[in-house]
Amino acid sequence: MDQEVKQIINAFFFPTLFIAIIWLIWILQVAAGDVGWYELGIYPRRAEGLTGILTSPLIHSSLGHIFNNSVSILILGWLLSYSYKELKYMVFLVVWLLSGIFTWLIGRDAWHIGASGLVYALSFFLFFSGIFRRYVPLMATSLIVAFLYGSGVWSIFPIAELVDPSISWEGHLSGAISGLIAAILFRKQGPQKVDPFEDEDDDENAIWKQELTDNR
Repeated sequence: MDQEVKQIINAFFFPTLFIAIIWLIWILQVAAGDVGWYELGIYPRRAEGLTGILTSPLIHSSLGHIFNNSVSILILGWLLSYSYKELKYMVFLVVWLLSGIFTWLIGRDAWHIGASGLVYALSFFLFFSGIFRRYVPLMATSLIVAFLYGSGVWSIFPIAELVDPSISWEGHLSGAISGLIAAILFRKQGPQKVDPFEDEDDDENAIWKQELTDNR
């Protein structure tokens, strides 16, 4: 099998694993007759809501809720795994924790559940990381993310609550901020822009140093 094809296929493993976990939990929720399991979500500024920082992305309120998040996680998770394969686990962990912490700090008094915060975190990380690195393949990823999810930026503002009170715009905003922070934190790690003139300069310096050595 061609190496590039193998990388494309392997990049699906990580997001597919996460999706399998949240669907398994959803099946358990339905089987238990308690679809919400809201107590595993984030309740801002309350001690009992701290657990949700770790568990809230795994819990969903409806079939449509989990389906929409699953599709986005599959796409964005694949882009993360393919473009940043050495960083994917660390980036995912950082945005998971940060988005949960920020939601706990700024959220309204309600249970916040679902992987939507991760969706916004991944989309903002992928967008800004490509921009910061100024590396053409990753900037192409930024454009793909902007095309697919650019319209969703309105859901990080309080106006989203007026459209649908069940939308956690605070979770979306927290995810967006977390993705931006992660893009800044990891900007020097992983794939980087290659300066074609840098290698030429190094070669010239090496030749110059060799000539000095030969002339001694």
